[in-house]
Amino acid sequence: MRTGGDLVAESLVALGATTVFGEPGQHALALFDALRRAPLRYVGCRTELGVAFAADGHARATGTVTPFMVSTGPGALATLPALMESRLACAPVVGISSQIPSDGLGGRRKGYLHELPDQAASFRGVATSVQVVRAASQIPSALAQAWEAALSVPQGPAWVEIPQDILLAPTDIPPVADLSVRPRTPLPRAELVRQAVQELDSASNPVILAGGGVSLSGAGPELLALAERLRSPVATTFAAKGVFPREHPLSLRSWLEDRFVTEFLEEADVLLVAGSGLGELSSNYHTMRPRGRVIHIEADAGKLEANTSGSLAVHADARATLGTLAVHADAKATLGALAAAVRPRQGDGRAEAAVADVLRRVHDRLSGHEQEFALLEAIPSGVLSFWDMTILTYWAWSAFPGHMWSAQGAGGLGYALPAAVGAAASGQRALAISGDGGAMYGLAELATMRQHDLDVTWLIVDDGGYGILREYMTGAFGTPTGTELARPDFAGLAASFGVPARVATPESLAGQLAAALAEPGPNVVVLHARPRMFAQT
Repeated sequence: MRTGGDLVAESLVALGATTVFGEPGQHALALFDALRRAPLRYVGCRTELGVAFAADGHARATGTVTPFMVSTGPGALATLPALMESRLACAPVVGISSQIPSDGLGGRRKGYLHELPDQAASFRGVATSVQVVRAASQIPSALAQAWEAALSVPQGPAWVEIPQDILLAPTDIPPVADLSVRPRTPLPRAELVRQAVQELDSASNPVILAGGGVSLSGAGPELLALAERLRSPVATTFAAKGVFPREHPLSLRSWLEDRFVTEFLEEADVLLVAGSGLGELSSNYHTMRPRGRVIHIEADAGKLEANTSGSLAVHADARATLGTLAVHADAKATLGALAAAVRPRQGDGRAEAAVADVLRRVHDRLSGHEQEFALLEAIPSGVLSFWDMTILTYWAWSAFPGHMWSAQGAGGLGYALPAAVGAAASGQRALAISGDGGAMYGLAELATMRQHDLDVTWLIVDDGGYGILREYMTGAFGTPTGTELARPDFAGLAASFGVPARVATPESLAGQLAAALAEPGPNVVVLHARPRMFAQT
């Protein structure tokens, strides 16, 4: 007998899914029963928050939509922090939740288990698309629409709710075999490209700030071509690390919380911002005030000029305020068009010398932080890495040499381990990095790592508390409150799950981590260290 649950599983297969994450619940049992009959790999996590974070990690690691399944009420609502992260980081996931029986929808107050007057309303601020299915025939189309919404630029999470009775009911709808989607990608208008080319060609000191949209769209080659034709220095936001060659002589890297870099960006006569909304971190806490023309390329129309309009200073020799040329478009398409059209320049070495001078001043300011640099150097940049909000992550945003995924979008704890679990479910080795505070959010997923024998290494930096908050409170109030934590013996706890663990010192970390990453299956490395945060500027 096929049910509404089978229509869900068949639709996911038709849309190209291979893996689904989940946590069963009473209303959703028909969804999980259908997985027995579907060619889908099921990875069951231990909490709904872990489920949604794992789907996020899998989506980022594979570049494809990843579905997950949870139950009604508490199960569904527990995914909200992860969906917020996926929304702000543009990770394409599709959440599928059960609902109370159809006759209780609409706030009819039937008193069903997990009943809310309007569960879907809780998701409208975090999902790009929210749908409530009212009949079995709607399931394939609803999932196709959610898939398309998740993939449309800017990508993000979509949400579908299906009542319990529809999931359980037998169906004679033919098996789902043909579903297609047409995700939308905004392309740049020709007149805006022409204007941008004209202004870049006229600039004497163009500078590029590349954001996460450049990385998400795969626009690294276009960015490199444009920078080299313009002889333009390039800074990358934390979400764009690795999209521009770090050792390139035009690379300013990612020191966006440093005043030397902020001033360099401000002094450009044309600042090209691509794929960034210039949010709090990327604008050095909204202190950056460009004094020249800003060309802003952004796929999310709501972010266009959100942090540039009205904040620009006036050139000393200018007669009018220089505004923003806003281009609502995908970064790859736009940077490619610009690179093909701008006039190539002969390099005289001035831009490269200016970049080297800025990086030297940044490095000099950070003297005395040799331990923090050494800890980052011990972490290999060639492995898929997922980072919780911890002091080492704040350092890594600026100083880690390779690409990284972190919970920067929403800034929540508990992201790293389940996201690495999701990535490892795609067949790749993954590294999770947490502080001891953030680690407490993800401990349950040690069981997931072991049950599915996933290639995950979890590095726990144990400094005895919420380290970053400890430093912030000490700086602001003179003493920390509520930041010191009692925590378990992490190595012993991992062993109780059947997960081997090592204990490292800062001096032994590189060797211990290399050995752990070389072993098949899950393992844990516990580092006892107390890194310090660099002074903000």
